[in-house]
Amino acid sequence: MTGTSDRPISDYALLSDCQTAALVSLDGSIDWLCFPHFDSRAVFARLLGAQAGHWSLRPTGPYTARRHYLQRSLVLCTQFHTPTAVVSVTDALATGWNERGHHLGEHAPHLLLRRVQCTDGRADIEMEFAPRPEYGLVRPLLLPVEGGLRCHGGPDTLGLCCPLPLQIDEMARAHIRLEAGQSVAFALRQVPAGSHPHLMPQEEIVAHLKDTVDGWHSWSRIHQSYQGPWEELVHHSGRVLQGLTFQPTGAIVAAPTTSLPECVGGVRNWDYRFAWVRDASFTLDALWVAACPDEAEAFFRWMAQAGASDTAHCESMQIMFGIRGERDLTEQELPRLPGWRGSRPVRIGNGAWQQRQLDVYGELLAAAHRLRGDLAALDAPTKAFLAACADMAATCWDQPDQGIWEVRSPPQHFVYSKLMCWVAVDCALALADALNARARIPVWVRARDEIRAAIEEHGWSHKAGAYTQAFGSDVLDASVLMMPIVGFLPATAPRMRATIDAVRDRLTSKDGLVYRYLSAEDGLPGEEGTFLLCTFWLAHALALAGEGQAARQVFERAARCANDVGLLAEEVDSASGELLGNFPQAFSHIGLVNAAWAIHQAETGAAELPLCHRPEST
Repeated sequence: MTGTSDRPISDYALLSDCQTAALVSLDGSIDWLCFPHFDSRAVFARLLGAQAGHWSLRPTGPYTARRHYLQRSLVLCTQFHTPTAVVSVTDALATGWNERGHHLGEHAPHLLLRRVQCTDGRADIEMEFAPRPEYGLVRPLLLPVEGGLRCHGGPDTLGLCCPLPLQIDEMARAHIRLEAGQSVAFALRQVPAGSHPHLMPQEEIVAHLKDTVDGWHSWSRIHQSYQGPWEELVHHSGRVLQGLTFQPTGAIVAAPTTSLPECVGGVRNWDYRFAWVRDASFTLDALWVAACPDEAEAFFRWMAQAGASDTAHCESMQIMFGIRGERDLTEQELPRLPGWRGSRPVRIGNGAWQQRQLDVYGELLAAAHRLRGDLAALDAPTKAFLAACADMAATCWDQPDQGIWEVRSPPQHFVYSKLMCWVAVDCALALADALNARARIPVWVRARDEIRAAIEEHGWSHKAGAYTQAFGSDVLDASVLMMPIVGFLPATAPRMRATIDAVRDRLTSKDGLVYRYLSAEDGLPGEEGTFLLCTFWLAHALALAGEGQAARQVFERAARCANDVGLLAEEVDSASGELLGNFPQAFSHIGLVNAAWAIHQAETGAAELPLCHRPEST
């Protein structure tokens, strides 16, 4: 089977065991799975090419399908309606036997569970199992054994638990007729090459499935206490963020996929299965609202330690890391894969790890400020590293960089980068005692004042009537909406209000969704869709400006872009309304949570503190 995949991105649902993720299509096909971890080589990758492996389970003949997550979980139930029957398929990645609460997924058994039940009538069910390890490079040897199948090829051995007779050629196939009340269960287990996976009986698979549901329920019970507008959306986004967390370290991947494009048929196709420093402060705020401080603290400690491992070179602090703290994320292309809807090249690794982006200092210090009550427990080298980051922001803020959008064109003086350097020294001033750095206060105060003056003088465009993308530029950029969110300016300040209005009037699609920027050279061909994160930023900024109704309208436009099971991608095609980019996107769900919280705070009259806000007289 060859060719590209053209199934809409919105057709997929997420499964997670807090160590890896799978994507399941609306017609019951697992088209993406990296075993055993998010960044492992894919076993199923039909998402990026029809020949790259899948595992489908569905009724034969015509049907309609709808699906939902079982309450307070990431366990998926897809219900198929045929002319003669109603069939349910329940899918999950096992989170670990009896692992509950904070420990969810800590010892995940690398086990994919599937159970099909006939709840009414009579149905013929077909299964196709076509593993293709290493992103479709390997066509494994399929060996029938008692209780199922063993697959040899590539760095792992897979065991398929299957009680049915199998027809084996290039893939394994099975058929069964189910009457009302009957069911059959399957499981896929990964073990290192040379080991023999345990093939489980039916009752053990069903027990693992129930245990996984109970595990997610236990996590939700102790983590999700937010009460306010869009409560279920916020709680669900919290579960999605937990599902994108690599439990062994606390790292959160930007998305569980690679190379789903920002432009159909284009080259803006990146690997997002890594953790960005930039996400730190925004993620911590979202986890505080939608999950609990424990998850926020775990993420910060991992991020700080990953960066602090090279304190002497923080002047070139890396912007992103692998989920275990890896630094070398060298990018390579996979020419054998045609890509989603022909969007080439398919990439693994991400070359942006070598870019210089000055905003990371501010995001890391803002995250530290959010967790300031726990800083006393940090070791001395990590405290020294955080203080050194503030020093570097104070020293290097006036240099050009690649910016938040990781442009692959020459460096510029991006306003957002300057803004986050201001945040770095602003937060460091508040943390000076905790970081044993009171001697640095005069330097940090001077830098904070210099950065503010430079942004006001060079970041404001009289022609655009707004703060813009870069010093001396007239190009609008949605990242300047972060100014009131981080406390640089009140949202009601005249220049800030003018900027919010400019973004709302001139940087949005006909559907009211926000672009990152327009008419800016970023070193890549093609265009892209509207950005959901930026749209949530606009809602957030409007809430801070006291425009509650407008904030709600913008929020709901963005939230309506979620698919049928509440998942958001990175972008939305402004012409077709289709979801674009890697999926699901952590940043979009983070934006949803933080905007909902800001609107709730504004409507209740509560004083929402920005990322790191305090009087200028510090």
